Amino acid sequence: METLGSRPTGLPEEEAQIRLRRHGPNRLASAPRRPPWRRFLAQFDNLLIYVLLAAATVTAVLGDWVDTVAIVGVVVVNAVVGFVQEGKAEDALAAIGQMLTPKAVVRRDGHLKEIPADAVVPGDIVILAAGDRVPADLRLLESKDLAVDESLLTGESIPQNKGVQPVPADAPLAERRSMAYSGSLVTRGQGVGVVVATGEATEIGRIGRLLREVTSLRTPLLTKLDRFARVLTLATLFLASLAFALGLWRGYPWLEMFLASVGLAVAVIPEGLPAILTITLAVGVQRMARRQAIIRRLPAVETLGAVTAICTDKTGTLTKNEMTVTQVATAEAEVTVEGAGYDPHGAFLQGDTPLDPLTDPVLQRLLLAGALCNDAEVAPDGDGLRITGDPMEAALLVLAMKAGLELDRLREQWPRVDTLPFDSRRQYMATLHHDHQGHVAIFLKGAPERVLDRCDREARVDGTRSLVREHWEALAHRLAKSGLRLLAIAYQPLPTPHIELMEDDLEGFTLLGLVGIMDPPRPEAVEAVHTAAEAGIRVKMITGDHALTAQAIGERMGIGDARHTVTGAELEGLGTSELRHLVRQVDIFARTTPEQKLLLVEALQANGEVTAMTGDGVNDAPALKRADIGIAMGRKGSEVAKEAAEMVLADDNFATIVHAIEEGRTVFDNIKKALLFILPTNGGEAGVILVSVALGLALPVSAAQILWINMVTAVTLALALAFEAPEGDVMKRPPRDPAAPLLNPYLLWRIFFVSLLMVAGAFAAFHWTLARGADLDFARTATVNAIVAFEAAYLLSARFFQRPAFSYATTTSNRMVPLALAALFSIQMAYTYLPPLQTVFSARGLDGTTWLFIAVLAVGLFIAVETEKAVSRRLGFRA
Repeated sequence: METLGSRPTGLPEEEAQIRLRRHGPNRLASAPRRPPWRRFLAQFDNLLIYVLLAAATVTAVLGDWVDTVAIVGVVVVNAVVGFVQEGKAEDALAAIGQMLTPKAVVRRDGHLKEIPADAVVPGDIVILAAGDRVPADLRLLESKDLAVDESLLTGESIPQNKGVQPVPADAPLAERRSMAYSGSLVTRGQGVGVVVATGEATEIGRIGRLLREVTSLRTPLLTKLDRFARVLTLATLFLASLAFALGLWRGYPWLEMFLASVGLAVAVIPEGLPAILTITLAVGVQRMARRQAIIRRLPAVETLGAVTAICTDKTGTLTKNEMTVTQVATAEAEVTVEGAGYDPHGAFLQGDTPLDPLTDPVLQRLLLAGALCNDAEVAPDGDGLRITGDPMEAALLVLAMKAGLELDRLREQWPRVDTLPFDSRRQYMATLHHDHQGHVAIFLKGAPERVLDRCDREARVDGTRSLVREHWEALAHRLAKSGLRLLAIAYQPLPTPHIELMEDDLEGFTLLGLVGIMDPPRPEAVEAVHTAAEAGIRVKMITGDHALTAQAIGERMGIGDARHTVTGAELEGLGTSELRHLVRQVDIFARTTPEQKLLLVEALQANGEVTAMTGDGVNDAPALKRADIGIAMGRKGSEVAKEAAEMVLADDNFATIVHAIEEGRTVFDNIKKALLFILPTNGGEAGVILVSVALGLALPVSAAQILWINMVTAVTLALALAFEAPEGDVMKRPPRDPAAPLLNPYLLWRIFFVSLLMVAGAFAAFHWTLARGADLDFARTATVNAIVAFEAAYLLSARFFQRPAFSYATTTSNRMVPLALAALFSIQMAYTYLPPLQTVFSARGLDGTTWLFIAVLAVGLFIAVETEKAVSRRLGFRA
C-alpha cells in the first residue's frame, strides 16, 4: 500500500484521474492491422500462383476462355481462403482484450462506486464478489472464503483458495495465494485487493505481448508445395526452351515452334492441382469433423499427418476433468473404488475382493459424513450427472451414490442445523446435524493435517481407539505420492441438542478415514497414447498442475518413464542447448508458465520435431500459435485459445487428436497419390511433344487438346483419389521426415516409368490410326482418347502405392472411383461425337476397331504398372 501510495479508503478521485493519464487505460494494446487490400494482394505472392497465372495467360492466348476463367477462379478462391484465415493472430489478441470485465467496483474517497474496468488504476481498492471477473492484478488485503478460477492462466482444474498471507517472491503463479489476476473468475466468497498492475503490465497483458511476438510456422505442405512450384517452374521453362530450340534446329517456322512450346508448357503445368489439393484437404476436414476435430485452417489437415510430438495438457484432455474418489482408507481397510467421473456406478474392492461398503459400519459412516458435510449438488444429465459446486465435494456425493445411498433421503434423515464453511485459513468445513430420534452429530472434512489436529480417536468396526497420528501421516504421504488429492473425514456425536456451531466445539473428534480423489485418465486416451507410440509419435504432458499429480497420471497412461518429471522452477535459467537436450529425455513437465510452454515447443521444433500443442487457457495461446499445429479445447477452452489454434476438439478428448493424425496421414497419402496420378499424364504429354519435335514428326495432340485432357481427368479421376480410405498400415508407420520431399526417389521412378508407358501408348495409337489411312484430326482424336483411357486404367492402380489394385475390399472402399470413371466416359463420348465439341477441338467420331485397340493399350499399361508394383514389393522399396 505504501509503495503504491494507496490507503484503505481508496484513492481520491483527482489522484485516480492523474494515474489514469500516467498509466493509460486498463486495456490491452491492439497490434496494428494491415489494410484489407494489402492482406488480399499478399495472398498472390506465391510461386505456384505465378505458375497458375502463367497457365491462365497461355489458355487466354489460345482463346480457351472457359479454362482461363476456371484457372483464375481457382487462384481467386485460394486467395480468399487465405485472406479470411490471415487475421488469426489479431483475432486471438482481440479475444484476450474481450476477457477484461466491462465494470469494476472500487473504493474512492471512502465510497464504493462502479466504474468502467478500463478506468481502474494502480493503487485502486477493488471489491470482489462471487461471479465477478477480476478487473486487474490485485494484491489481496481481505479474504473471506474467497476462491478464484485461474485455470485460464495456470491450467489448474480446481478454483484456488485465496488469503492475505505473503508467499515467497519466486512462487509460481499458481501458488500465489495472496494475488488475484486480471481475467480470472471469482467462484466463491468475497475479497478486497489493491491494484498492482493494469493493462499491458498485468499477467494477461504479458501473455498478450508474448502472443504478438510469436510467429506462426509455415506448414510442411506449404513449404513442400513452394519447393515443388520452383522445380515445376524451372522444368517448364527448360522443356519449353528445349522444344523451341530443337524445332528451330530441325527447321520448323519460329511461330509454329512458339505455339508448340506453349503447348508443352500447358502439358507440364498441372492446372487442376490446386483444386485437387483444396478438395482433398476439404474432404479431410469433413472426415475429421465427423470424429469431433474441427479444422480452422485447411493446410493444418496435412500438418497433422506429419506430427512427431504431441504436447498435451492434462486436465480434461488426458483426463475427464471430473474429480473421482478412487481410494478410501479407514483404520482397518484400504478400499479401491472403480468407475470414473460423475457416473454413479462402480464397485468397491478390498484387494481383488468385491466389498459392500454398507456392511462396514466405519465405511458407511464415512460415506454418510462425506455426503452431508457437503454443499455440492448433483442432478441426472443424460447418461451421467451434472454437478453444481466444488468438484471435490461432488466426488464425495458420487461416492455415496455408488454405495447405494440416496442423497435426498440422507438429508431428510439428518437435516443440517448449522455450518462452518470452508475457508483458506481453517482448511476444513464442519456441519451440525440432528436426526429425528434426538441424536446430534458434527461432521468434519478438510485437509488431513487440519482434521488430524481436531481428532484424538480413530473409528474401528468394534468401537474407537486412540488415534495413532504417525500411522495416518505416513498413509497420507503414501497416497499423496501416487498423485491423489486427500480429504480427511471425522465426526463427533454430541450428548445434548445444539442449534449453533462454534469453532470451540471442534475438539475431540473421531477420525473415520481418508479419501483419495483424482481426475482419472480417460480410458480412450490411454489407448490413444499407445496408438501414438506405435505410430512413432512421442506424447509429452505439459501442465500447470502439481508434479506428483502429473507423474501419477503419466504413469497410468504410459507417458514418460514414471520417474522423471521436471517443474517450471527447474526450467528457469536453462539455455537453449540444455532445453533441447532435456526435451529429448523428459516427457512430463509440471507447474509451467506460458513462456516455458512456448520455450518447450520451440526446443522441440529446434530438434526437428513437428509439434502439436493442446491447450484451453489464455496461458496456452502463445504456444498454440507457435506450434506446427495448435489444438484448442472446444467445450472448456477459452476463445483466445480457439482463435490461436488451427484445430478445435469438439469433445476435449486426447483420443480425437490421434484420430485426427490418422486422417492427416491419409490426406497426405491422398495428395501424394494425386501427384502420382497427375504428373505421369503431364510427363507423358510433354514427352509426346518433345519426341515429335526432336524427330520432326507431326504433333499427336494440340495444345487445346492437352488442356482438355488435363482438366477433365483432374476434375473426375484425380478428384476420386481425395476420397480414398486410409491404407491399413497408416498408423503403423513412423512419422514422415518433415524435410523429406513430397515425392521420394521410388515415386519419381514410378512417375518416369508411367510417363514412358504413356508416351509409347500415345505414339502407338497415333501412328496406328495414321497407318490405317486416317487423317490427322482422326488420329489426334484417337490419341486424346487413348491418353484418357490410360489415365483411367492407371487410376485403378494409383489408388494404392504398392498393394495390388484388385480385391473385394479395394474395389468397394471408394465409391467415387466408379462414379468418376462413368463421368469421364460420358465426357469423352461428348468430346468425340458431339458436333459443337468436335468443332472446338477438331475431333472426329471413332470406329469400333479403334476403340478396341485403345482398350488393349490401356489394359497393357495397367498390367505393366501392377507388375512394377509387385517387383518393387519383392525388392523392398517403400513409397
